[in-house]
Amino acid sequence: MLSENLLTLRRAHNLTQEQVAEKLNVSRQAVAKWESGETTPDITNCTALARLYDISLDDLVHYSEEKTGFPLPPKGKHIFGTVTVGDKGQIVIPKKAREIFSISPGDRILVLGDESQGIALLKEKDMLNLLRQTLKEMRGGKEDGTENE
Repeated sequence: MLSENLLTLRRAHNLTQEQVAEKLNVSRQAVAKWESGETTPDITNCTALARLYDISLDDLVHYSEEKTGFPLPPKGKHIFGTVTVGDKGQIVIPKKAREIFSISPGDRILVLGDESQGIALLKEKDMLNLLRQTLKEMRGGKEDGTENE
């Protein structure tokens, strides 16, 4: 997976092996060996590669486009796979998504929809905090709506 991801990412970023090598201060041959799977970069170089390509270290090392059917997502973006909608419209949010977004039993989820874009799920408290902050900023920083002097 790592070697395939390195090759895919380099090509997606329109970089040559030489350019990657220069950015990481390694030889072009080292980059070629990583991409062919002949050798594996050490943890320091893996971290540098993840930063270079703006993806998580976990995705760099473990992501499989073959398993998911989707290309590597950028850092902070996630593809959790597919879920099946139950008879009453219920879905199970994948465990990794619940962990990353700190979703626990009993949390309230706001469901938004746009017929051309799809459905979005937001934690209710996060959306309310965002709205409060937006209103505060619109009012010039005052909680009560009065203007600053």
